[in-house]
Amino acid sequence: MNQYTVTVPIKAKLADSEKITINLGFVDLGQVDLLVAEGFYGNRTDFIRTAIRNQLNTHSEAVKQVVARKMLVLGLQHFSADELRALQAAKQTLQIRVLGLATIAQDVTPELALATIASLEVLGALQASPAVKAALASRLR
Repeated sequence: MNQYTVTVPIKAKLADSEKITINLGFVDLGQVDLLVAEGFYGNRTDFIRTAIRNQLNTHSEAVKQVVARKMLVLGLQHFSADELRALQAAKQTLQIRVLGLATIAQDVTPELALATIASLEVLGALQASPAVKAALASRLR
């Protein structure tokens, strides 16, 4: 099997994209290359992005239902150190549930994250310092 890395853009200033790797059989890859060569797509990545978007459109109602049922935030969710310190002062914690991109500011310490983030579920990507990610590892679903 061939391995092909696809970069799928996420519209956010902090993260332009997240790389994923897929394995395609030779026949499937050959068919993709044929469509590219015939001008249906600019390149392999365009084909794969289009296929992904088509599947997401096909299943959009199911995604909406799950987002509502699981009370997920759809899109980009950013957590600043000031916001987390305010929560800490109010003796409150967060249960973060994001479908998309969750970012935790680089100036958030592992101690502050542990004091304010009770649980973390991210379907997509999480951007935080390595120390904060390590501190929250046991709370990540």
